[in-house]
Amino acid sequence: MELLSGLLSSLGLSGAAGLNAYVPLLVVGLLSRMGVMHLNEPFNLLSNPWVLLVVGVIGLLDFVGDKIPGIDTVLHLVGGLINTAAGAVLFAAQAGVADVPPALSLALGVIVAGGVHATRTVVRPVATATTGGLANPMVSTLEDGTSLLLSLLAVFVPILAVLLLTTVIFVGYHLWTRRRGRRRVL
Repeated sequence: MELLSGLLSSLGLSGAAGLNAYVPLLVVGLLSRMGVMHLNEPFNLLSNPWVLLVVGVIGLLDFVGDKIPGIDTVLHLVGGLINTAAGAVLFAAQAGVADVPPALSLALGVIVAGGVHATRTVVRPVATATTGGLANPMVSTLEDGTSLLLSLLAVFVPILAVLLLTTVIFVGYHLWTRRRGRRRVL
């Protein structure tokens, strides 16, 4: 049962990283620092105060920059690498998945975080096109909040995290196909 819980938690955390790389890294690092969760080595480095400070500062810059049209596009392009790497680290860092080979854990984290980030990157232009970019700050804030909720659920109620992650992917896919269908009609 611990393996299943660890896998669900890892899926939730790597999915949260696909939305915002810094939120789940901070959540996991802070919870590990407070002794609420255990991270395998070398991933316990996430709880180092200096690592937390650097991740927090970069996360704050990303949080602000993602609300500014144009800068958000650049951040999403760079995020393709950062978010997937964070997802891989978070998937592999979970103590409950120790029975899963590290290379497989990293690959699964890349797939989950990369898939969520790709969905986010495809869906964001829908908000930009339909609102002239005015909704982008609100959509970005929703993504950040969802990443935080997903991170906390992944640690404390992993099954709910996976359900939320599934919902996020389903909604993103639905918005994307709806937008694609409108283009064909025009």
